[in-house]
Amino acid sequence: MTPAAPLALIVAAAFTGAAFYINFAEQPARLRLDDNALLTEWKPSYKRGFALQAILAVLGLLFGAQAWQHTGNWGWLAGGLLMFANWPFTLFVIMPTNNRLMTLPANQAGPVSRKLIEHWGRRHAVRTGLGAVATVTFYWALLS
Repeated sequence: MTPAAPLALIVAAAFTGAAFYINFAEQPARLRLDDNALLTEWKPSYKRGFALQAILAVLGLLFGAQAWQHTGNWGWLAGGLLMFANWPFTLFVIMPTNNRLMTLPANQAGPVSRKLIEHWGRRHAVRTGLGAVATVTFYWALLS
């Protein structure tokens, strides 16, 4: 077995864990803040989370593709593509909301920014799902 195989699984699990944490711990906690604090907290949190998850998504693709090339098991490629699917989903579905939120000054926070952050959280849950399905797919490939 190539070292890329377990690394793909580890990366996908880390991505899923981070995404799960955002959806089920961080997002509910931040929604308890007032509108100004909510927007103020969301901006740097989003930047840090994006950097981490973007790298993990690419690594998942690369390790999955390498494991597929080495083993011929299509599960590795499928898992890698599921990890990579986070990129176009983020760029085309989530990014318009992110851009609106990033351009809002904290002193203009209000019901609109709150609704946007709530909307962002629902969309981010898709990323959690993609990571979870990729993790299961990599695990299946590892057992095959």
